[in-house]
Amino acid sequence: MQSAWLHHNNHQECILFLAGWGMDPTPFQVLPSGDCDLYMVFDYRQLRPISLEPFAEYKWLHLVAWSMGVWVAAHLLADQATSFASCTAIGGTLTPVDTKRGIPPEIYADMADNFNQEVLDSFYLNMFDSEELLARFLANRPQRDLHELQDEMVAVNNFFVQYGPGKDLYTQKIITSRDRIFSGRNQMRAWGKGSGIIHNWPHFPFYLLSSWRELLPSP
Repeated sequence: MQSAWLHHNNHQECILFLAGWGMDPTPFQVLPSGDCDLYMVFDYRQLRPISLEPFAEYKWLHLVAWSMGVWVAAHLLADQATSFASCTAIGGTLTPVDTKRGIPPEIYADMADNFNQEVLDSFYLNMFDSEELLARFLANRPQRDLHELQDEMVAVNNFFVQYGPGKDLYTQKIITSRDRIFSGRNQMRAWGKGSGIIHNWPHFPFYLLSSWRELLPSP
């Protein structure tokens, strides 16, 4: 696991952001954080406990977990759920590799077994349904090696097989209904009828936002 401050301006509130597979800070640094500080965790080739001590001085700490980060956060932070003012899951589930409630295992295995630049480019394409937003992402694409991305993909599945479904610590579940990675239908099944907030978004919705605060529950 790796981590980094994206915005550290001594605000009263901080967002702890657990990103999805294959990410690093590059695609997210272009997003303004508004009146919140922002700390990002990524690269799940290894899992280790996340200490919340660095955030002790904040009046409010929010968790935002996206894609594979939804399961990782649930696995690593469930016993610290009361430390967060809110916990938001977006575009992911507690069962990330699952036929009906995540990414179908055969699709995941095919991608992991045959991973190369073409597979990665196809994954990026499927994160968007707008050529303009895809182009913005590609101009700020993660700066990570193909081999480590494949290793991360294999590791995440192995961790899920080892530890099983994550514990539901989420106070808000955002379902990305136009998602071509975690299908909106599978997200709805995973969270249960009426449990999620449905947004007509693709898998990577961040460039549709004017502020990270749009992902937090209304006060």
